[in-house]
Amino acid sequence: MITSRENPRLKLVRKLGSRRQREKLGLFACEGEDLVEAALEGGWALEFALVDAARPSAVSAGRVEQVASHLLAEVSTLGHAPRVIGVFRAARPERELPELGLELWRVGDPGNVGTLARACDAFGAFLALSAGCADPFGPKALRASMGSVFKVPLAEFRPDGAVALLAHGAAPLSELDPALSRFVLGSEREGLPEEIVAASAASATIRFTGRAESLNVAMAGTIALYDWRRSHGAV
Repeated sequence: MITSRENPRLKLVRKLGSRRQREKLGLFACEGEDLVEAALEGGWALEFALVDAARPSAVSAGRVEQVASHLLAEVSTLGHAPRVIGVFRAARPERELPELGLELWRVGDPGNVGTLARACDAFGAFLALSAGCADPFGPKALRASMGSVFKVPLAEFRPDGAVALLAHGAAPLSELDPALSRFVLGSEREGLPEEIVAASAASATIRFTGRAESLNVAMAGTIALYDWRRSHGAV
């Protein structure tokens, strides 16, 4: 059982709180049985798992080590100590891309990235991230995705041939060519730059009748996915 704060595995989990270290080491950590099980079911390779010695977890794949409860709590980013922390390799399993997908341009909020991964999982879509997006394998994004980030196909950002979703000034989403099945969304503060809009095949706006100036990017992406599935008789 691990009883020292200086244990190399505990030190590694601490390092993986940094995006820079996650990218450098090619690893990420996820906390809690639900997320660890979702990653395993999604085919991600487990490097090792640390489990609370006082509350053993059912996770048994790969190398599992027990840790003193207070030490596991110290390296956790949660408000409560998890029963297990899994460290996984960042190499993502190969998956065929569906035609429906979201392309995110510099969406920096990890909660939005995680929520959009969950929406993609719900509607059978892929998720593509540009440079400048939040890390989908950071703690906040993983929690917001509820494990969906391990299930959805992840792709390279490619706006050409997609639909640029704009807050205002474009044709209603409902009037789009139904053959267009990829949607580009930008950050709430900056939106989409002109060059991304120009590279897209079309632009669309989600019309609403209330007083709100715009929709949260995660809400807009979810509506776009639902509307496309509805228009194709899939929901």
